[in-house]
Order: sequence, then structure tokens, then C-alpha cells
Amino acid sequence: MENTTYSEWPIVKANGELMLLVPLAESIGGVKPSRNFLDAQGEFLKIVIPEWLAQMLEVKEGDFLRVSNADGEFQIQPVQLRPVN
Repeated sequence: MENTTYSEWPIVKANGELMLLVPLAESIGGVKPSRNFLDAQGEFLKIVIPEWLAQMLEVKEGDFLRVSNADGEFQIQPVQLRPVN
């Protein structure tokens, strides 16, 4: 049986970009992201959320996203879905 790990992080905005900043020291399912990861920035894994994706997910600065290793893959999803109009 798979051991799924979840973490929740707030969306922040810096230099006009929405992003998640996940500490590299955090473990996702027992595996720590490499410092050579494409978007590693200092002590954080920087995950940029393109504007089109933020609109599609209906998320904004201050909302939380869940990072997990569900199904053996690195996954990101909104913590609380908003109703569709």
C-alpha cells in the first residue's frame, strides 16, 4: 500500500508571479526535492503558477494548494474548491 504524504502551502505573489515556495527541507513521501531542481531558489522549491492556470483553478494569492505524492507522482491541487457559476 502506498504511503501518501500531503503538505499545504499558501500561494504568494512576488514580482507579479503567483507561486508556491516549498522549503527544500520538507519531505514529500520520504523523498526530498533536489537542489538541482529546475526551480530551486535558495532554501525553497519555487513552483510558478501561470496566470491561465490560476484562472482555471480559480485560485489567487493567499489561497492554499496541496502538494502530494499521490499515485507516486508530484501533484498539486487546490485545498478548497470554489463553486462554479
